[in-house]
Parts: sequence; C-alpha cells; structure tokens
Amino acid sequence: MTAADRYYDKMTKTPVSKLILTLGLPTTVSMLITGIYNLADTYFVGALGESPQAATGILFTLQSIIQAIAFMLGHGSGGFVSKALADKDTDEATTYVSSAFFVGGAAGTLLTVLGLIFLEPFMLLLGSTKTILPYACDYGFWVLASCPFMVCSLVLNNNLRYEGKAFYAMIGLTTGGVLNIFGDWLLVGKLGLGVWGAGLSTAVSQSVSFVILLVLYLKMAQSTISIRAVSRKIAVYWGIVKVGFPSLIRQGLTSISSGLLNNLTKPFGDAAIAAMSVVNRFSMLVMCVGLGIGQGFQPVASFNYQAREYKRVKQGLIFTMVFGFCAVAVLSIFGFLLAEPIVLLFQKSDEVVKVGVPALRFATVGLLFLPLSVPVNMLYQSIRRAGVASFLSILRSGAVLIPTLLIAVPLFDLTGIQIAQPFSDCITGLISIPFTIYFLRQDHERINAAKAASSSEERRSRYVVRNVQRGNPGH
Repeated sequence: MTAADRYYDKMTKTPVSKLILTLGLPTTVSMLITGIYNLADTYFVGALGESPQAATGILFTLQSIIQAIAFMLGHGSGGFVSKALADKDTDEATTYVSSAFFVGGAAGTLLTVLGLIFLEPFMLLLGSTKTILPYACDYGFWVLASCPFMVCSLVLNNNLRYEGKAFYAMIGLTTGGVLNIFGDWLLVGKLGLGVWGAGLSTAVSQSVSFVILLVLYLKMAQSTISIRAVSRKIAVYWGIVKVGFPSLIRQGLTSISSGLLNNLTKPFGDAAIAAMSVVNRFSMLVMCVGLGIGQGFQPVASFNYQAREYKRVKQGLIFTMVFGFCAVAVLSIFGFLLAEPIVLLFQKSDEVVKVGVPALRFATVGLLFLPLSVPVNMLYQSIRRAGVASFLSILRSGAVLIPTLLIAVPLFDLTGIQIAQPFSDCITGLISIPFTIYFLRQDHERINAAKAASSSEERRSRYVVRNVQRGNPGH
C-alpha cells in the first residue's frame, strides 16, 4: 500500500472524533503557545507602563494584516492540496503549495519595504497616539522586518495541517513560541531593552520557526516546495484566492476593526488602549484553546467532502461545535470570575483596571457564541463554498462590529468600546445557526447524483444536437 493509500484510509476510516482530536490537539497546543507568548509580550512590556503596553495593542492590528495575507494563501492552497491528495495527485499538491509559498514570500517582502518606509504614518493609522508612537515604532520595526518569515511560516503550517501532519506543524510554531517567551524574559526582563527587545524577540522567534517548518515540510510532507513547481497559470492563483478569500476577509476586517477600535479609544487615553489590549490578548487565548480543535476539523471536512463521505463531514461539524463550546465555557467562566486579578497581572494601573475588568467580563459572554459561528465558517471554506464562507467571515469583524462601534461609542462612550466586540460575537453566532442547520439537513448524496445525471443528460443532448447539425440524425 502506497503512502497516498494509507493517508486516504486514515482520513476516511478513522472515527471522526478521534481523527479531529488527533489533528486538532497539536494545532491547539501550538495556538495556545502562540497565545501565551502574546500574553508574555503584554506581561513584560506592561511592567514598563501604560503607553508601552498600549503599543502591543497597536501591533496586534499589524499582525492581523500579516495573518490575513498568510491565511488566505495557506487556507486557499491547503484546500486544493487536500483535494489533490484525496485524488492521489502529489504533483498538483506540490504546485499549489509552492505557488502559495513563493507568492507569500514576495507579498511579505513588499509589506516589509513599504511598512518600514512609512513606519510612523503607518503606526498612527493603526491607532497609535503621540505618546504611544515611539514604542509602537520600536516594536513595529521588528515585526515588519520578520514579515516574510511570518507569512511563509503560516503558509507551511496550514499546508502541513491539510496534509494531516499537524504534529509537525505544532513543533515549528511551539518552538518559536517558547523561544519568544524566553526572549521576552531575557531582553525585556533582564537586559532592560524595553519594547525594542520585545520586538527583536518576536523577529528572532518567527525566523527560527520558519526554518523549522520549512525543514519539516521538505522531509515529512507528501508534496514539496520547489521554485520549479510554481504555476504560471492564472487559474491556480485565482483558485487559491477564491478559497482563501474568507480568511482574508476575516483577518483583514479584524485588522480594520482593530485599527478603528484603537482610533475610537484614543480620546479615552493610553490607559484605555492598554486595557483593551489585555482583554483582546486574553480573548485570543480563549479562542486558541476553545476553537483550535476546529483547525483539526478543516482538513477532515475538506478531504471527506472530496471523497464524498458526507456523513463524516456532518459528524465532524457537530463534534467540533460541542467540543468548542465546552472548552470556551470553562475558560469564559474562569475569565468572568477572575477578571480583576487577570487584568492586574498585566497592569497595576488603576485606570487600566477600571476599564479592563468590565470589558473582560463582557468579552467572556460574547466568546460563548463563537462555537456557533467559527466551525461552520471553517466548514464552508474547507468544502470550497467561498461565497457562503466569505459572508460568514464578514459578519464578526466587519458587517456587525464596525457599525456597532460607530453607533455604540457616540451613544455610550467608553462602554460602547467595551461591549462592541461581545455584541458582534452574539449576533454573528445567531446568524450562523441557519447555515449550520441547512448543511446538516442537506441530502448531499441525492444532490450529487442529480447533478451527475443532469450533466450526463446535458452531454447526451449536446451530442444529439451536433449530429443533427451534421446531418446524422440517426446517431
């Protein structure tokens, strides 16, 4: 039995819950480490004061922009890699991952150059105040310098997951994450290099993570990375962009709404921006733990849908939603009850605590609705239903959140800042329910059989018409 045959059997015959956990737990661990090192940045930089800590919130927006590019290319190519492997075509898989990898490197380099040229205006656009600006520039310089490595790392990470090699993806990300935590402790805590040191630590850890992921991909994946395999066909890039577009929307709108949030928070001072930075970092940690398992669901959904194992896709969706809700509920209760100690851990300022505690409690309520929206969004993207996936992606960070911010802040001042994201999470979760029910109730076997019959009949009709036109009605 070939490696392709063994992989096919693994993806289509292993019990769905076991398969999702096998693929999802390594990703959850790597996401958790990423969330922890983001919190480590917030913790060590927070000891320097409100303005330095607020700079980490500004750079969260920049990182969302980088992730938007990387996730579009990673998820877009990964969907086709999974499809190609289901068809046992490793050459096509290599074409898609290589094309995404080198385009990602070029896009990251372009963002680095433009970002460094216009560093100060860029930081101000992302919501920095004059007092935050020096710290944001120190941190932003290193984040931008490492941008090509960050993009390519995420492309490799996502394609490893779609190949069923989530464990190796975890090794690359967790090594970088642990290194970043150590770097923060050394450069910020011991050597006193401040925000500049935190940025340097991030750049070094991202570069090391990239090297590890590249080596693991070349050694462990069925497909490979090769400059010769980069496609010259527009259709390949259009396919990657189309399938990855929901990820671009989701992360892109996250960066836009985060920048808008920072700018609307400016009138309330650096303490308010610092407080919301702490809340956002904790919320991201909860999402990593609670919904990281959904990253294991994506390759399962994509592969089994291509293999026409529709029942397994539906079972996987239900399992992911239930598991995600249980995990998020536990962490949300913890965050709600211990909101004040959590905020105090990162910033002792009375003003930061005053803003951060109620904001964190609101956030934990909104997080409970994410298992209703995120898994079904992942589903539609994984089965290449880009239109539906794009619509669902727009909701949380765009169509609901941005109007909420623009309406709530003028009406409720600082409270509007605190409730905007939780309100958006609630509305997005409720809107997503009909899309889940619709998919679960669909008879995919009958629909595909009808499509196949229709396609066959259409081909037969065209054949008859052509022969009649040629004067051969007897055919």
